[in-house]
Amino acid sequence: MASAKIAITMDKTTLHRLDRLVKDRVFPNRSKAIQDAVEEKLEKLEQTRLARECAQLDPIMEKAMAEEGMGEELELWPPKY
Repeated sequence: MASAKIAITMDKTTLHRLDRLVKDRVFPNRSKAIQDAVEEKLEKLEQTRLARECAQLDPIMEKAMAEEGMGEELELWPPKY
């Protein structure tokens, strides 16, 4: 995947904590630590957004959508060997 350079600003306490993780070899460098943190945060936000959207679904409509097309699959159950 192509990478792009960015510049960020953070408070000294956070930077010190980050440098401690690099020094302790939890991460190979600051860049990798920050990249992993941003990716993790984005994944959590996306999961939260999906959960909110799912919570808004009408349970009856959700069931109908889940069962759509299941008729053929149910006819094949149980499998015949």
